[in-house]
Amino acid sequence: MKTIAFLGVAHIHAPGFIKRVQERADHFTVKAVWDSQPARAKIAAEQFACAALDDYREILNDGEIEAVIICSETSLHLELVEATAAAGKDVFVEKPLGMGAEDAYAMQRAIDAAGVIFQTGHFMRSMPAYRQLKAWIDAGTLGTITRVRHSNVHQGAIAGIFDQGRGPYLDWLWMTDPALSGCGGFGDLGAHSLDILMWLMGDVQRVTAQVDRLLGKYDCDEYGEGILRFSNGAIGSIAAGWVDVLRPQEILLSGTEGVAYVDAGLLYVQSANLPGTDGGEWTDLPEALPHAFELFLNAILGGDAPLISAKEAADRSAVMEALYQAAATESWVQPKTA
Repeated sequence: MKTIAFLGVAHIHAPGFIKRVQERADHFTVKAVWDSQPARAKIAAEQFACAALDDYREILNDGEIEAVIICSETSLHLELVEATAAAGKDVFVEKPLGMGAEDAYAMQRAIDAAGVIFQTGHFMRSMPAYRQLKAWIDAGTLGTITRVRHSNVHQGAIAGIFDQGRGPYLDWLWMTDPALSGCGGFGDLGAHSLDILMWLMGDVQRVTAQVDRLLGKYDCDEYGEGILRFSNGAIGSIAAGWVDVLRPQEILLSGTEGVAYVDAGLLYVQSANLPGTDGGEWTDLPEALPHAFELFLNAILGGDAPLISAKEAADRSAVMEALYQAAATESWVQPKTA
């Protein structure tokens, strides 16, 4: 049995993580919850029948607590992560790791120096279609990849999912305040697109982007598009935001010896290196891996789980920061490095 705690339950994914922990009550007990808003901590603590604390340091000073789950406002990540690493506790941090490159790389240094188990919430890597695309790229099945596109969108702003009374923890409005979240709709959903593209294609050399507002409902961007030049020469693009009603063709890979894309959750491919493929559906997929959060729980139980490194998480924060800088200056920007 592992004893864990929550440092912040502000994130919109926190209720889902709480449910996943509850479903594994035979392996995990939650001893305490802290949040920057005591009312949120109380709501979450009631679900575990545990303590709601006013000072997060009580959690970090508790020798029984072996791991913490950080779902706070992004602006608090640096303070909480550095303190958690110093306490020697394993840590899951909801994405994005940092507000930008500086705090993200500071967290990476603290995590790596402490040698604690780390994970963040990029879950798409576990999906069978993306695992298959990764295998084809690594094997050269599609030849040299020249272009890759990814879209991650929903209608959250149109539906008002962040507004007061829409969530079990009062509201998610902080996610629309860049001073607390570090981004708007483009960065919120684009973080997952960015993780997939960098996982598939590697480091990013330079970027440009445009972000905009449609409804004017929140004081942040609601959607955007970015272009990425990868170090290997491939050109990538990201579409992300909160004002789309559908997400057709979520990813497209174009290579010199084949093309593959995912549409409505189904994978399609054509390549001379895959005899018989003509652009139709490919159904021989790898098994799905557990969700990124489940992988963290498995890892702290001692299991062999493919986790996302703190360096990877920090790199993605740095590239997203560069995309927003590019949008603000209408230029190409080189992301900062560690």
